[in-house]
Amino acid sequence: MAEAQYTPRMRKHYEDVVRPAMIEQFGYKNALEVPAITKVVLNMGVGEGTADRKKVDNAAADLALIAGQKPVVTKARNAIAGFKLRENLAIGAKVTLRKQRMYEFVDRLVTIALPRVRDFRGLNPKSFDGAGNFALGIKEHLIFPEIAYDKVDQVLGMDVIVCTTARTDDEARALLKLFNFPFRQ
Repeated sequence: MAEAQYTPRMRKHYEDVVRPAMIEQFGYKNALEVPAITKVVLNMGVGEGTADRKKVDNAAADLALIAGQKPVVTKARNAIAGFKLRENLAIGAKVTLRKQRMYEFVDRLVTIALPRVRDFRGLNPKSFDGAGNFALGIKEHLIFPEIAYDKVDQVLGMDVIVCTTARTDDEARALLKLFNFPFRQ
């Protein structure tokens, strides 16, 4: 017997609320024309990774907890003597989320993590790249509930890039607003 497939809450929200609202707002002729989120990339750069490889491994372990999948350790492409950086030295970790894991992460980011940011006044509505992709920086990875505050030896920042199929920034902004991203006015 086939087991019933689990659908993330944000995926249902996209199909039931976001898609009809986008069709109404932008007048798309076809439902497949409506922009969607294609992937979410999480990146953690560890500057102290040049001195201690263990810090990069700890960052990768934390990123694995947050994302729910194993990250790739990023390495330096070329040597920079001023930064004590050698070629192929581990300097960070990144992970690309798609489909189910992506929707689960977006749900946790919007409903749990962002409200836990200290002095949060909303996301910058100008942080789009011109092609419909949105980037935001998080100063503390402790805002995610998966990270145990007591076990963290170092507070790390991270970048979150939300890639969409939107052609313009206005379409992407409307899409993410419908996904309850808290943009400031």
